[in-house]
Amino acid sequence: MHVVLIGGTGHVGTYLVPRLVEAGHNLTVVSRGKGKPYQEHPAWAHVDMKQMDREAEERRAAFAGEIAALSPDAVIDMICFTPESARHLVEGLRGGVQHLLFCGTIWVHGPSVTVPTLEHENIRPFGEYGIKKARMREYLLAEARTAGLPVTLLHPGHIVGPGWPPVNPLGNFNPSVFSRIARGDTISFPTYGLETVHHVHADDVAQIFQRAIENWGQAAGEEFHVVSEQAITLRGYAEAVAAWFGREANLSFAAADAWKQGLSEEDVGFTWDHLLHSPSCSIEKAKRCLGFSPRFSSLQAVHEAITWLMEHGQVTL
Repeated sequence: MHVVLIGGTGHVGTYLVPRLVEAGHNLTVVSRGKGKPYQEHPAWAHVDMKQMDREAEERRAAFAGEIAALSPDAVIDMICFTPESARHLVEGLRGGVQHLLFCGTIWVHGPSVTVPTLEHENIRPFGEYGIKKARMREYLLAEARTAGLPVTLLHPGHIVGPGWPPVNPLGNFNPSVFSRIARGDTISFPTYGLETVHHVHADDVAQIFQRAIENWGQAAGEEFHVVSEQAITLRGYAEAVAAWFGREANLSFAAADAWKQGLSEEDVGFTWDHLLHSPSCSIEKAKRCLGFSPRFSSLQAVHEAITWLMEHGQVTL
């Protein structure tokens, strides 16, 4: 099968490209720049790389035509963020491709109500990113229902892997939080730390994209969460990280503004975003329909990422 992967040099593409090549697929990766994957792999020597600026091509209403000209059997779109972009691609590929796969997000859900959340529940997003992704989801699923569009939506949680900082126990991306925990410094929370985050290793995201392609009958017209088996509370997360360094976590709760120490305004914004969502999503549908089986728990995925951060001087004792 000829697969065109749009945005293939990022977190997930680092793992998805080797998976697809090793499975025998003919692969074309479309990327805006000449970025390299987070990890080298011999499979990239067998990939046809196409450089294309999506935003510029969409402004010319030409992007979908450029993708169609590659004659794909399946298209994986990792970097579609708006319903307008989705509509442009769908209209340009309608009837000419066997399978369209889009990367969504668990941010299509609002603050958790019943947990673990199922795919169709609590579609009450807030924030520009979640709202646009939810509108994209609504459009694509409507096309699947009313026009038979062979589309699959895959909704990852907080993607983790070696090469970039994971969401930390304060719900932001500042690696210094891990350093502070490792040293035994006090970590202050604005709440009691019982909110949850739901990580997923990038290779497990790659796994489900591959499974969706290879199980078309179960995947077409459907959406699936892509997260680890279990979410983790912020408090439990901090305690686990401290234990990796042979310490007991030194935690303070409901700490007024003290928790903001050493954090930027952007960090604080990310913290509140994760606290308000407090995601915990079900993967029962993905397991039942696609045989999805995450290799990494949330903590295993984070441990691998922190190890990389330490090796590269971004987490220090």
